[in-house]
Amino acid sequence: MKISVIGAGNVGATTADALAFRSIASEVVLLDIKEGLAEGKALDIMQTATLNGFNTRVSGATNDYSKTANSDIVVITSGIPRKPGMTREELIGINAGIVKTVTENVLTHSPNAVIVIVSNPMDTMTYLALKSSGLPKNRIIGMGGILDSARFKCYMSLALNCSPADLNAMVIGGHGDTTMIPLTRLASYMGVPVSHFADAEALNKISADTMVGGATLTGLLGTSAWYAPGAAVASLVDSIVNNQKRLFPCCVYLDGEYGQKDICIGVPVVIGKNGWEKIIELDLNDTEKAAFAKSAEAVRSMNSVL
Repeated sequence: MKISVIGAGNVGATTADALAFRSIASEVVLLDIKEGLAEGKALDIMQTATLNGFNTRVSGATNDYSKTANSDIVVITSGIPRKPGMTREELIGINAGIVKTVTENVLTHSPNAVIVIVSNPMDTMTYLALKSSGLPKNRIIGMGGILDSARFKCYMSLALNCSPADLNAMVIGGHGDTTMIPLTRLASYMGVPVSHFADAEALNKISADTMVGGATLTGLLGTSAWYAPGAAVASLVDSIVNNQKRLFPCCVYLDGEYGQKDICIGVPVVIGKNGWEKIIELDLNDTEKAAFAKSAEAVRSMNSVL
C-alpha cells in the first residue's frame, strides 16, 4: 500500500510520521516544492524506524510527482497555513490555485487514488478538487470533521474530568470557526448523555471552545496546529487502507442528503477501502437543522469565490 502526502510542512510531515509510526502503509512518499525539505523530513522519520519499530519506507521528493506514481491514497496538505487573525476563508485565493494544480499532477500519476483534502478552506478545497478532477464523489474526502470532533471530545473530557476514549461526540457542518456544529445534544459518556454530567452553561462553553479550537491554537502557536491534524489524517487513512468501515464526520459531496445539493460539507460517513461508502443521516432537531442550513449557506458563499 502506497500513500503520498503532498506538502511537507508541519501538517504534512506529521501526517507522514503518524502513518509510518502506526505502520499503516508499506510506503509513504512526502513531496514539497521547497528544495530538500521533503527529503530531509523523510530521512528524519526513517531514522526513527528502529527506535519506534516500524518497517514503512518513507521517502521525499522535490516537486517530482513521478515519485508518487501508483499511490493508493494521496493526502493534500499543500497551501499556506493560517496566521494569527486570519480566517480559513481568507486563504482561498492562494490555496485554490495550489490545490487545483496539485490534484491534476497527482492524478496524472495515480489515476485510481483516493484523495484526502486537508488544505484550507477545506470545504471549498474539497469541492474544488471534486469538480476539477471529475472523479467519482466517493474518492474525494475532506478531513476536517474528524479533527473538529477530536477537539470537541478533548474539551469535553477536560470539563467532565473523564477519558476522551469513553466519549462519543461529533461535529458536523463546515470546517470553520462559525460554520461547525458541535452536536452536544447527541454526545454521550459511555452511552449516557453528557447532559447528565454537565449543565447547559458548561456544555455551551465546550461547544464555543470547540468552534474556535483552531483559532485558539493559531493564536498560541503563530501558525496552524499540526499534531492533531496529522493524527486525524492517519485515522482516516487507516480506515481506508484496512477497510475498517469506521464512522467519521468528513467533508463529502451531498446530493440531496440533509436537504443539500451540490456542496461538500461535513456529515457522518462510513469510510472503507473505496473512500467514503455511505452517508448517515442523523435525526437532527429543528435548531440543528437550521444551524446546518446556515453552515451550508456560508460554505456556498465561499464556493462562489471559485
